[in-house]
Amino acid sequence: MGTVTLGVSIAVPEPYGSRLQELRAGFGDSAAHGIPTHVTLVPPTEVEADRLPAIRAHLAEVAAGFRAFAMRLEGTGTFRPLSPVVFVKVVEGGSGCTRLQGRLRDPEGPLDRELAFPYHPHVTVAHGISEEAMDVAFATLADYSAEWLCGGFALYEQGSDGVWRKLREYPFGPGPAGFPAQGSPANEAAETVIRRS
Repeated sequence: MGTVTLGVSIAVPEPYGSRLQELRAGFGDSAAHGIPTHVTLVPPTEVEADRLPAIRAHLAEVAAGFRAFAMRLEGTGTFRPLSPVVFVKVVEGGSGCTRLQGRLRDPEGPLDRELAFPYHPHVTVAHGISEEAMDVAFATLADYSAEWLCGGFALYEQGSDGVWRKLREYPFGPGPAGFPAQGSPANEAAETVIRRS
């Protein structure tokens, strides 16, 4: 059946997502229009196509064990000089993203994989462009902010044209925001919401 390249991420909702995508393209990042604005949970991963049913079942199970949590973006950061990336920082919801990606990459699950770098939730706004253009991206979005309630994640597939397309959304389980699913480990972002209320 061959292989497919998959990724799992939290989409940055509208109107924020399209605006950041437009800005990324404006900075000169040619990949911008093929990559929906997102926070990565599982980076691009090549798998055998016949593993898709097991992967979908795993994603549904993980999603059912989570509840909605607050996400907030604010300001910019960079991975330079280690990696040519400028990003918008995740200043709230990062612990929820970290817990979620850990469960998605469970060593006993179908998406077990090592990461090239330690997990750091972020929203890329420039990648692999000139240093000058990355400086512009860093400065332009220094005062940027956005917030929303994260209610799930999605599975994406990268086409032969390099464009990432959504295969399916996986909403979190029902229940009040900030509360873990009954019988599942509490996520830290939920605990943050509880403490703030």
